[in-house]
Amino acid sequence: MMNTEKVAWSGRIVSVQPRIRLIRSFDERSHSYLGYVLRLDGTIADEPGEFIIAIGKAAQAKHRFQVGMEVSGLAIPVADPRRETAGFYKASGLKIRKEAEDDPPAGPPFLGVPPDLETYRSRGHRRLDTRTYDTKCTPCIWGCRMPVEMIIDQWNPSKKRYRFETFCYGPKSCAFYRAGPKRKVPGRKGMSYTEEDWVDEDATAHRGPDE
Repeated sequence: MMNTEKVAWSGRIVSVQPRIRLIRSFDERSHSYLGYVLRLDGTIADEPGEFIIAIGKAAQAKHRFQVGMEVSGLAIPVADPRRETAGFYKASGLKIRKEAEDDPPAGPPFLGVPPDLETYRSRGHRRLDTRTYDTKCTPCIWGCRMPVEMIIDQWNPSKKRYRFETFCYGPKSCAFYRAGPKRKVPGRKGMSYTEEDWVDEDATAHRGPDE
């Protein structure tokens, strides 16, 4: 039975990134731009540690969350961890306890207040090596870890698999960036599709190296 009881949380923001879900069907893909995720170092349900809260785009527009803020609120555990990078969502009662004290550095990683979701959509992304994301890009506003829902058989859409993939929406000149291995998407009857480099190049072709 799903746990819908709200729990209290509070902490210091160590990352704000977009909350984007990716659906793959062999060589086709589509994105859902859902909001943002706050990674916090603090306490949730009386347990200390690091945790991730999903928030809506309206909440981010109102509060302009960024790294270094101390915040609190309520949230419930996610219903399906395969479809969320956050552990908790449906956040409410959001309060800023303390504003960020320092101006964000020039980067990378790029901190500060992230842009609106339409900006992410219009910029397009490149695949990002998972280890590079984990070691360099977790705090960056341009990094994104997406839950991926893969439709294995388009004639039987209920047949799905799930995984997580990491992407970069940041400047193409970023010194931290590493593409990592090409991604394979499973299909029906044992087939697979390899997403080649041109897909990323095409998605970001409208941007200059420092954009």
